[in-house]
Amino acid sequence: MSFPFYIARRYLFSKKQHNVINLISGISVVGVALATLAMVCVMSGFNGFQDLIGNLFTAFDPQLELVPTQGKVMAEDDPSLVAVRRNNKVAAATNSYEDNALILFKGRPLVITLKGVDDNFTKTSEIKNILYGQGQYLLRRGNLNYGIPGYNLALQMGGLNFGTLQICVPKKGEQINLANPIENINVDDLTASGICFQVHQQKYDDNLMLCSLPFVQGLYNQEGCITKLELKLKGGVDEQVAKKELQQLAGPRFRVLDRYEQHEETFNVMQIEKLFAFAFLTFIVLVACFNIIGSVSMLIIDKTKDISTLRHLGATNKQIVHIFLFEGWLISFMGAIIGIVLGLILCLLQQQFGLLKLEPTGGGNFIVDAYPISVHVLDIVIIFFTVIIVGFLSVWYPVNYLSRKSMDLQA
Repeated sequence: MSFPFYIARRYLFSKKQHNVINLISGISVVGVALATLAMVCVMSGFNGFQDLIGNLFTAFDPQLELVPTQGKVMAEDDPSLVAVRRNNKVAAATNSYEDNALILFKGRPLVITLKGVDDNFTKTSEIKNILYGQGQYLLRRGNLNYGIPGYNLALQMGGLNFGTLQICVPKKGEQINLANPIENINVDDLTASGICFQVHQQKYDDNLMLCSLPFVQGLYNQEGCITKLELKLKGGVDEQVAKKELQQLAGPRFRVLDRYEQHEETFNVMQIEKLFAFAFLTFIVLVACFNIIGSVSMLIIDKTKDISTLRHLGATNKQIVHIFLFEGWLISFMGAIIGIVLGLILCLLQQQFGLLKLEPTGGGNFIVDAYPISVHVLDIVIIFFTVIIVGFLSVWYPVNYLSRKSMDLQA
């Protein structure tokens, strides 16, 4: 143990001549601890919401998705896509075609997203786990095409048994004739299946209509074309390793996306919000560290005689300055440790008992009753070093200045 650190530790825990110094030191530790606790809880809260949304996406979205790098459609019999489907890491593959369409329901036009899938869709997604209603999962039977709407879309159409819908899309490569728009529009019918799905995401529940792939391809005049190839990997296969292998197999004309990349915009917004919250809380830690400056400043005044004694015993000016720098660092360290421990305890209690409810009165319509919490080890490490660095930097200049001034007065 170095000499300055030993003295700083003794000063931190020993009784001072003025009790107010002990009080200020205690307040400094508490201030840093509370700021650290807030950082742990807020960052874990952001992680909880991100993990919650990620879990919701997995109920509908594929594990991996292959899309063209240029344009919107690709040939379903493309050799690269065939090679991807035959890869030994792929358990199932689904061809899908997704685009906007217009439905006419009782004379009311409504823009929706039409998603056509083949028979393997139930193997690449968990669609059957989020279905509601008395009907069965069925997209096509004979000449009839069935549509499965999102929950909120079904509500807009008056319920699950909406009868038959007219689906309208512009003909490919043609401009709308305003005098007679029907000439440039493809129209076909979808029949109610008696069921709907609910993902708890507006993107799906409000606008998406699920139907068969041949129906959508014919409606858009895109026979043999798809917009996505959705993949499910075999059990035990590392997703990121498989993603790299499939990307090499697909080539530069295609992109292989995992679930987070499929919703990159949503998660980027959440990351930006988390970053701003972290910066704001770091500023609060900096404000809390001002108490450390006051504590160390009072300690320097209180230990004026000790400084003189240490100089006569051979301590250098640098060692004396380091004593008070270590004093400030120890206060930051104690505050960080206490704050992280208390923060982790609060997070654990929230996870187990849901102390903080999303809707205290119980009248809300939320996916979960309490705020979701997810503690990430990397976040805890970053918070710890942030508090330590901010605490050290905040006292570095004041301690250097006050220590040298005190020694100059004694000289």
